[in-house]
Amino acid sequence: MQQVSHSLRPFITILFLYFVLLSPLVSCLSHGEITASSTHKNIKENAHKLSSEMVSYISVHGLLLWASMGLLMPVGILTIRLADKEEAGKRVKFLFYLHAIFQILAVLLATVGAVMSIRNFENSFSNHHQRLGLALYVAISIQAIIGFFRPRRGNRRIAWYLTHWIVGTIISVMGIFNIYTGLKAYHKKTSRSTALWTMLFTIEISFIACFYLFQDKWEYIQKQGLVLGNNNNTSPQNPTPPSNQDQENTITQKG
Repeated sequence: MQQVSHSLRPFITILFLYFVLLSPLVSCLSHGEITASSTHKNIKENAHKLSSEMVSYISVHGLLLWASMGLLMPVGILTIRLADKEEAGKRVKFLFYLHAIFQILAVLLATVGAVMSIRNFENSFSNHHQRLGLALYVAISIQAIIGFFRPRRGNRRIAWYLTHWIVGTIISVMGIFNIYTGLKAYHKKTSRSTALWTMLFTIEISFIACFYLFQDKWEYIQKQGLVLGNNNNTSPQNPTPPSNQDQENTITQKG
């Protein structure tokens, strides 16, 4: 019991620092809500004032974060789950490195999207999308550092795995949620319809979620198939009675 509690100390410490550091950061940024009322009144005016170049920047920013947090990160999670169900070998290494590549690409795309936001947009952090986006970018940076410092097998590995898994799941879920808030913000900013993009993103996430749930069921189906196959192979087979011709041949041989 003491070994388990000792192994969980790094996990609890990292989570504690994660929430303690991010909560004041987000709360400090929430002071921008003072100008939220005036911003809400000027939404329609800003929509007309936006240039085509600015609309393009917003669209590219949204696509980058869609590819990062809405596609690469969830697919990376599915990939590492496939590796966990495989035996040690080249396939496991391939899936592990594929998972790492997906997550590195996701961090790079998120970084490009964040730089675009800082350089081209008015970041007053007066809405949930901007505040959550900043918190998510800090979180994926921490997650990337955690991923690079994977310890060897043992108690530390268990604590590392729990931390990496929990933080990664939170980032993926909140990243998907923030994409929906981004689509809503894009509609308010540009007065353009986002119904098609929302529907496509929902279909994609639904497919990923179904595949995620099907992974465990498929393993169960495979195990059941193997059990049934073994039972059929080990079941006693009734000997077939000899035919009349075989009986006659036996009699003639004896005679």
